[in-house]
Amino acid sequence: MEGTMRAQRLHSDRTVTIEDIPIPKPGPNQVLIKVAYCGICHSDMALIDSDFPMKMPEITQGHECSGTIAEMGSNVQGWEIGDKVIPQSGMPCLKCRECRRGNRGSCQNLRVMAFDYDGAWAQYTVANAEGLTRVPDGVPMEQAAILADAVATPFGAVKHTGKVSMGNAVAVWGLGGVGTHIVQLSRLAGAYPVIGIDINEGVFDRAKRLGADFTFRSDDPELMDKIKKATGGRMIDVAFDAAGLQVTFEQAVQSLDYRGRAVLVGLSRQEFHGGSLYDFGVKRRQAIGHLGYEVVDIFLLAELVKAGRLDLSESVSQIISLENLEEGLDIMRNKTGNPIRIVVDPWAES
Repeated sequence: MEGTMRAQRLHSDRTVTIEDIPIPKPGPNQVLIKVAYCGICHSDMALIDSDFPMKMPEITQGHECSGTIAEMGSNVQGWEIGDKVIPQSGMPCLKCRECRRGNRGSCQNLRVMAFDYDGAWAQYTVANAEGLTRVPDGVPMEQAAILADAVATPFGAVKHTGKVSMGNAVAVWGLGGVGTHIVQLSRLAGAYPVIGIDINEGVFDRAKRLGADFTFRSDDPELMDKIKKATGGRMIDVAFDAAGLQVTFEQAVQSLDYRGRAVLVGLSRQEFHGGSLYDFGVKRRQAIGHLGYEVVDIFLLAELVKAGRLDLSESVSQIISLENLEEGLDIMRNKTGNPIRIVVDPWAES
């Protein structure tokens, strides 16, 4: 496919522009995707705001994408032009020891979409055919887009890292996009009670609507007492920190029952103090970092949405054009209206 396309570009001085650039060509085992929608993630904003280092002189951002296959490179099998797909938001290196063992989901040199190579705040993007997930009939494309991170990362945290099981007491710090989906998925996994914790009471009604049994303020001096009462005295089996702050992760660790697990999902450069090593050891607590998901997780989530088991109807708070990207970034930064996800339609008029 020849010609140019509209795309966002982040430059090394952290300026953002919308430009006409050449449509990329898919290489062997790759496909060109005509982007339908692409979400705005906090990690995108962190790169713009210099919280994360840039790896490329300039790059197209956006890594939560859905679209249709527009062109296929050589050796692509099992796919056809026009198939609706969700690309994986990363490319394994195929060279490290984990990749050589066939464990590509644990690649030690994973190339991350929108950080190491161009993403999908654009009309077209290139992806490996191997990491594609087919969008089932009946799943809205805007909801399909956010499965690739905003929902799949919480799914990986709940299923793989937190290992939430039926009857576990779960607490979630931070009830934005990631935290809200952790609440939903924990309830779906059979957790009880599910406790949502945030400094912003404006998100409490939504959290309860989507699965939280209790909601508490994180700055409440009686927070641990309220958690103890809500759990009948047994405290938390799995505590998720979706905010990624020193204070929230320390509270998550403090809330743990014997053999409890604190799972860090949000990221920042802050440091934390885990409390008494004696208590940590005697109570056999665990503090675990989490990142990403397995490719199969996107497939499983798409099936859950198709079956009506997972309701993402509130997850897309607004759809904006590529030309209005800065407006969407400001909404997410300022939490205007407490959005879960803003998604970009690169074909929409401004």
